[in-house]
Amino acid sequence: MPGVREAAVVGFTLAVTGGVGYVIWTFVSSGVKAKKAKPKPKQEPEKIEKDTRNETAQKVPERANQTPTVVVTEVKPTGKQVLVLGLEGAGKTSLLHCFATGSLEQDVTPTQGFNAVSINREDLQIEFLEIGGTENLQPYWKRYMCKAMVLVFVVDSSDAAQFPLAKKHLHELLETDLYLPLVVLANKQDNQGACSITTLHEALSLEEVGDQRKLFLIGTHVRKGDTEVNSAVQDARDLIIQMVQDGR
Repeated sequence: MPGVREAAVVGFTLAVTGGVGYVIWTFVSSGVKAKKAKPKPKQEPEKIEKDTRNETAQKVPERANQTPTVVVTEVKPTGKQVLVLGLEGAGKTSLLHCFATGSLEQDVTPTQGFNAVSINREDLQIEFLEIGGTENLQPYWKRYMCKAMVLVFVVDSSDAAQFPLAKKHLHELLETDLYLPLVVLANKQDNQGACSITTLHEALSLEEVGDQRKLFLIGTHVRKGDTEVNSAVQDARDLIIQMVQDGR
């Protein structure tokens, strides 16, 4: 790729940042553990809390011959916030479930409103806030950009027909904040026909997002029934948490 300076690949992970070039940002140099660290004495275990505000969209009873209306109750952040967005069907809810529980042993209902999961580490509380990807919920996306420390944008890498729309929404979001760190998850890499992360980088024109933000592009996938998530999902989760910790 023209203008490429350096590249770093860690497992399924490709880190991309700044302009048109790749810059090395390994999990070692960024502070994300590449090896399992020895637990600190008397360190409290990580706490994960499923927020009771999940899926707050409710259908209002409709009259005959009347289009159903969806009422969405907005939520207030309770800690350092990571905003999780993407088109409908990209796999946001499944990934968030894996971030929180470490597995995907049952069906996950797609989010119809807001879905919040809090992860506590020592004195730090991180809230992953997902907003549904349906057309009626997309207007809420920009409202939460100013509250986020990191934006996670999930794309179905096996659905190339949706790439132009995903690109449009992503670039509109990024125009509201030129410095907000961005993590793009090229999800469903295990599906037949899934594109490579290099192809997705080009399809989303990520070289245009600016030189002033941290940018990472990571290939991920989750399977129902897996008792443990794959290393790419674990790496993505650890990287996001580390970015929040570094940004405090």
